[in-house]
Amino acid sequence: MAVIDVALAGRSYEVRVGTGLLDRIHAEAHGFLEPFGKRAVPIVADAEARRLHGERLQASFRSAGHAIDWYEVTPGECSKSWAELERLTDWLLERGVTRSDHVFALGGGVVGDLVGFACAILKRGCGFVQLPTTLLAQVDSSVGGKTAINANAGKNLIGAFHQPSLVLADTKCLATLPQREMRAGLAEVFKYGLLGDAGFFARVDEQSTAILACDVGVLEPVIAHCVGMKARIVAEDERETKDARALLNLGHTFGHALEAETGFSDKLLHGEAVALGMVLAARFSARRELVALADAEAVADALARAGLPTEIAALGLDCDGTTLARHMRNDKKAEASTVPFILLRAIGEAFVARDVDLADVAAFMDEQLQAH
Repeated sequence: MAVIDVALAGRSYEVRVGTGLLDRIHAEAHGFLEPFGKRAVPIVADAEARRLHGERLQASFRSAGHAIDWYEVTPGECSKSWAELERLTDWLLERGVTRSDHVFALGGGVVGDLVGFACAILKRGCGFVQLPTTLLAQVDSSVGGKTAINANAGKNLIGAFHQPSLVLADTKCLATLPQREMRAGLAEVFKYGLLGDAGFFARVDEQSTAILACDVGVLEPVIAHCVGMKARIVAEDERETKDARALLNLGHTFGHALEAETGFSDKLLHGEAVALGMVLAARFSARRELVALADAEAVADALARAGLPTEIAALGLDCDGTTLARHMRNDKKAEASTVPFILLRAIGEAFVARDVDLADVAAFMDEQLQAH
């Protein structure tokens, strides 16, 4: 098992990465269970995650004399809504959850975001433990304290910074994921190499087949490396007030626009949108002569080898570049009249560009919609 410390002033927490962690959660999370006494422990779970892993959790809790109170969430971005947030907070209040209690979140990024935000506002803040069951959540969304729901205007526009008290990333869960979900998570793994570690990018390219096959000997160190990178960035810039944490948004400004245009639906998973967004960021960087076009295409080639989408023309969108640029204007990272973009000077060297003209982005997107 790998243990990574997210070192924040006065409230550090651990991310544990290993196989079978859910089978011994009563021991791994012992300190957060004791306050419940005879009360049932609240677990908010993606319905599919509960079907796949609920019995393992139930057996572990039962062995320590704890009962579970389940709240099921419908899979998909539709659950990151005001309506679902209201239902969840009412459910938690009905069960008498206190500020000293911890709510457990079982599932992918949607459940983690929803539960984290609910816990941030419930009685002005209670604790929560992340039990990420997808690759994307294990390497990225479960760590760092960004929690949110979506709004009509865009993705993750309503939220709060609220750190978990513990993250248990059980690699055993990944063997149950469809390949499409694994690939979506792999996009975020590639992101860590692309933004700041060229050697890791090459390593992920070389090991992508083993990662997708859930080779535990490869998975654990890869996940731990990603979490370690994020932990260092979050410790330096927890609330994204400097450029350090902004680098984690590589691919996301372009990607969120594509997600918005596809209605935050299964037509385009978040990780697939990030993959496309990274390719677009690389190609836009080449268009601005920041990197060689060959380097930009090397990014696309690596993602394509892993089975990830690299051409937005293949989405068959009924829109133009101006429409996509308009989605970007609503991005939560927008500052006054500008939108910061994460661009590349090289593979493994990302930076924040604040001089990007959205009209130029719109023209570039028109080219990409018709390319290849």
